Amino acid sequence: MSNNDWKARLNVVYSTNPDFNYETDGEEQQQTLPPAQQDLRVWLGRKQRAGKTVTLVKGFAGSDEDLRELASLLKGKCGVGGSAKEGEIIIQGDFRDRVVDILCKAGYKAKKAGA
Repeated sequence: MSNNDWKARLNVVYSTNPDFNYETDGEEQQQTLPPAQQDLRVWLGRKQRAGKTVTLVKGFAGSDEDLRELASLLKGKCGVGGSAKEGEIIIQGDFRDRVVDILCKAGYKAKKAGA
């Protein structure tokens, strides 16, 4: 066995079969839906941010790499910082209207949500 990752083989009983090859379930990459099928919601948030307002984009269905690319596009168009983590995009500041316009022009279904 070339890959001796013992944590992946926890709960496996020892086998005396010399031809036994343990196979782990590989993590599947989540397929990114086309922009027209994405249903994104744009929120304003202040929780746990020391009173600073941020724009949150939630509802993205796809890989982390595509999420980071979309976040980079939004940050560049708004001219501010932000991040993409845990399936949501955080843009620093109140840019809800601008983010909705950018997403709609890029072909995404986006709506303002929350107050």
